[in-house]
Amino acid sequence: MSTPITPTPVAPDDVEIHPASRTRGRTRWAQLVRYSLILFGIVVVLIPVYVLLITSFKGIGDASPTRAWFLPQDWTTENWTRAWDALAPSIWRSVQMVVPATIISAVLGCMNGFVLSRWRFPGADLVFTLILFGMFLPYQAVMIPLMEMLLAVGVPNGIPSLILLHVVFGIPITTLIFRNYFESVPHELIESAKVDGAGMFRTFVSVALPLAIPGFVVVLIWQFTNAWNDFLFAVFFSSPANGPVTLALNNLANGALLTNYGVSMAGALLASLPTLLVYILLSKYFLSGLMSGSLKG
Repeated sequence: MSTPITPTPVAPDDVEIHPASRTRGRTRWAQLVRYSLILFGIVVVLIPVYVLLITSFKGIGDASPTRAWFLPQDWTTENWTRAWDALAPSIWRSVQMVVPATIISAVLGCMNGFVLSRWRFPGADLVFTLILFGMFLPYQAVMIPLMEMLLAVGVPNGIPSLILLHVVFGIPITTLIFRNYFESVPHELIESAKVDGAGMFRTFVSVALPLAIPGFVVVLIWQFTNAWNDFLFAVFFSSPANGPVTLALNNLANGALLTNYGVSMAGALLASLPTLLVYILLSKYFLSGLMSGSLKG
């Protein structure tokens, strides 16, 4: 009768790990670290939003630095009502300022970008460099000359001055975006329009503008956000009676700091809603515009 053979146990060190298993393990750890960092970044960004939101619903006694992290004891919408009453006129003035300033600067930047990318006239690179130079001018250094110039030409203080300033100072970045965008457009499309007898303006209107929609979305979001959130120009070229919402929000916060933090928090959320809505509605087109080369340089 034969003796049964007992298998010899294999030591753990003798087990060979397949390279594919090691790769999958490293991939899972890399994904875990990546998602953890993303989650940490989201939490850091949302913490101020959380404090703003819950404080805006707190009463006078409840809205204090010591209870900043706690939910309201008694939820109230009085802060939102008071903030809206204080900011509604200035919000409408901001709309009157931002919409024309954004559209005009986008159209001018589109025209400049098309010409500088497709019409290689003598000195085109120098002109483009001089236009971009406006992006690097510190606004604080030119406030007094700008004020004297606007007074000399008779531009009214308030919204008209702010529209002109945002158009002028928005042209460099819009020109850069559209020039890089048109550089990514196949040259054959423009050449075919020339072969059909279209001039520069007809080519721009019939061919370039329809192709530039993704670039327009990027520029419109960029310019709308910058103009809406601007505070420096508002301080120098407007007053609380005729200025945008950023100036009114500053006055509201200064007046509410000693009485009720909730009013200033509600006002901050109200002032940020338009830019948030614009980005939410156009975010898909914004990303597609970026991928289409509108910021590729």
